[in-house]
Amino acid sequence: MLRTHFNLIEIPDSDVETRLSPHIRASISGVACNTRIDRQFIDALPNLEIIASYGVGYDSVDATYAHSRNIVVTNTPDVLNEEVADLTIGLLISVVREIPKAQAYLREGKWKVSNYPLTRLTLRNRTVGMYGMGRIGRSIARRIEAFGLPVAYHSRRPAEGVSYNYFPSLLELASAVDVLISIVPGGPATANSVNAEILSALGPEGVFINAGRGTVVDEDALISALRTGTIAAAGLDVFADEPNVPVEMLELDNLTLLPHIASASESTRTAMADLVAQNVISWFQNGAPITPVTSVPERSNQPLEPFSSASGKHRHDGANQRVDNR
Repeated sequence: MLRTHFNLIEIPDSDVETRLSPHIRASISGVACNTRIDRQFIDALPNLEIIASYGVGYDSVDATYAHSRNIVVTNTPDVLNEEVADLTIGLLISVVREIPKAQAYLREGKWKVSNYPLTRLTLRNRTVGMYGMGRIGRSIARRIEAFGLPVAYHSRRPAEGVSYNYFPSLLELASAVDVLISIVPGGPATANSVNAEILSALGPEGVFINAGRGTVVDEDALISALRTGTIAAAGLDVFADEPNVPVEMLELDNLTLLPHIASASESTRTAMADLVAQNVISWFQNGAPITPVTSVPERSNQPLEPFSSASGKHRHDGANQRVDNR
């Protein structure tokens, strides 16, 4: 889609200073990306106008600095809400009812000898706490309600149009529930916010699910809580240093691990890539992106310039896309 509108320059990562000449860097006015975009990257492109990020989370982009440079940043919200919510519920059920372990039991031929042991945990009679009540959080909460379970939540402020019980602190929420689902963005404000104190408050019957950002969790505290029975079990789709997963996590049988796949269906990832392209096209054609995450500066009437796509793996519409954002 982008190639039909722009001169497209593809690079495998964000090292623009090494990979592109100063002349080429000066000609670039837009970037579609699924990689880290920091101040150094932005400064290397003096005529940059828009950074279109592939994913709803944009903590890998220095959006504050981009805004100070009058550069628009966009993300891809809404098109992945339901897919991520589906996976989150699937992960919760997998953890509580031990689905991965039960499948391994069958494949190893053990069912021929005896039935799989009864699972100690169940969803019945639980209260679910949502850490985050944005678009995806609401989609997850609606599914939780369909299971007949009460929902409570904590976020920076009470969400409009939401009737679930609101707790002003994460500690108060964790103390009141026995399932905690984290769906908040990454960044300094949430870093390691799910720590030893929060996990202790969740309690020995507690289940923790993370489908938001791995940096939200103190991974050492989580490993300790699972080892000692401070909480019962956990399921993670995200990690602090992806794709690197701590060896200690791999050794825990009460921890279910997924390789950051919450939005990873062909249809959803295609919709996300299309929205990246539509944001860029709309900016240069109409002077307004579709889903900005920063204030939108006025665009001057300039001709279309070469366009850069920076990322990692998996090609889509002429842009290299790395499949790990949501």
